[in-house]
Amino acid sequence: MTQKPPAWSDDQLDADLTAAIEQFREVRMQEPLEEYLEQFDEFRDAVDTLIEGTIDLQELHAQAVELLTDPAQFTVIRYLASPAISEDDLKVLANATLSKKRIEAEPEMAKRIIDTALLGLDRNRFPWVGEDREPTEAERQVAVVSTAGLIAAQKVQTLRRNGAKDDQEDRVAAALDAGGFTEVPRRAISNTSHLPDPGEYCREALFGSRKADLIVRLWDGRSMPIECKVSNSSTNSVKRLNNDAAVKAKIWVQEFGTSNCVPAAVLSGVFKRHNLATAQNDGLSLFWAHNLDGLLEFIDKTRP
Repeated sequence: MTQKPPAWSDDQLDADLTAAIEQFREVRMQEPLEEYLEQFDEFRDAVDTLIEGTIDLQELHAQAVELLTDPAQFTVIRYLASPAISEDDLKVLANATLSKKRIEAEPEMAKRIIDTALLGLDRNRFPWVGEDREPTEAERQVAVVSTAGLIAAQKVQTLRRNGAKDDQEDRVAAALDAGGFTEVPRRAISNTSHLPDPGEYCREALFGSRKADLIVRLWDGRSMPIECKVSNSSTNSVKRLNNDAAVKAKIWVQEFGTSNCVPAAVLSGVFKRHNLATAQNDGLSLFWAHNLDGLLEFIDKTRP
């Protein structure tokens, strides 16, 4: 008989949620301040260099190409505006291509990018620009410190988010290795003939029409595409779990069939129980990063 993945009761989901949130608290509070301080120091120098080198932002247009082809200076220019302008938004707003080669070849486009950033210039951080005067030394220092702080905070958040997901994928892979599985090179899987052999898995790859973080070939021959989801708030959990992983699960089952595919998610962080229950009802098998033994226990039961 084909082994079915576990379906958790509300009480079981509550217990795992409590454990996941407690683990999130411990990790979040233990994160070192050094990463923020390193980012702050780096961008404090970059902001100071930009303001001083452009004579208090007066010569931004004259140095547009040079500034925009320097990664640190380009980042600072995006943060002259409030809120900061993302690279994707900047491409659309300035009708620009942000590659170094194109910027160097099209100085007028570079000036257009500067104009776009200045349209959203934060008048609280850079009051002298709109008032057409020189800044006081205190205003310069406030501009440097506040802008560096904004950039550093965002950089650390991005690093933490990406690092947490990568760490979770590594932990799942390590658990699979310990459970007797062998990692094989990643490959695009459009049908079952492309799958790894039973007892093998590969890292992030296209599974049908959607990417999976890991693709496991269970001992009984079925496939288990796994999504690793880390959520730092119950609000984000809807996007990451229900609007992403659960949607992928439905598509994978449609493409590969219920008898061949067991979509799963390994979770850590903060989620809402009813979102977990909804995802489970949508055909997504749920496991937890704090209890990977549960994942291995199910996988072991799929041995013929």
